[in-house]
This record gives sequence, C-alpha cells and structure tokens, in this order.
Amino acid sequence: MTPDEIRTVFIEELTNVAPDIAAEDVRESDHIQEDLGLDSMDILNLVTALHRRLGVDIPEPDYPQIATLAQAVDYIGSKLE
Repeated sequence: MTPDEIRTVFIEELTNVAPDIAAEDVRESDHIQEDLGLDSMDILNLVTALHRRLGVDIPEPDYPQIATLAQAVDYIGSKLE
C-alpha cells in the first residue's frame, strides 16, 4: 500500500469518526487531539476503524505515533511492510 493510499484511508476513517472535520482541512502536521479536537473515545474508534480496514494492530502505547497524519502514514506503512 502506498503512502497516498494510507493517507486516503486515514483521512476517510478520521472523517467518519469525526464528521465535523472536513477532509480537505486536514494537514500533515495537525495533531488529532490538539488541532482536530478528537477525544479519547474518538481515537479508540479511529484505531478500531483502521484495524478493521487495514488489519493493522495499533496498541495503546503506540497511539502517539499516529497523532498526526504524517506520523500515521509512516507508522501504518511500517506495519504493512
């Protein structure tokens, strides 16, 4: 899976979890909690959706590694190798 495909999946699942976020407004460096306003339940729902869609396990200690779009693309990409 390419980084662009991962980016697309992440943004799709992010906007499903938080429908008030517009996909075109998500920047590479936006922090999902501080900038986009996700709470802990939203993050859990996002992680669950990513697992269901991509088959990637993201344990709770690794949540900081998906805190931005850029970090998430790198982290998920490394898990899919």
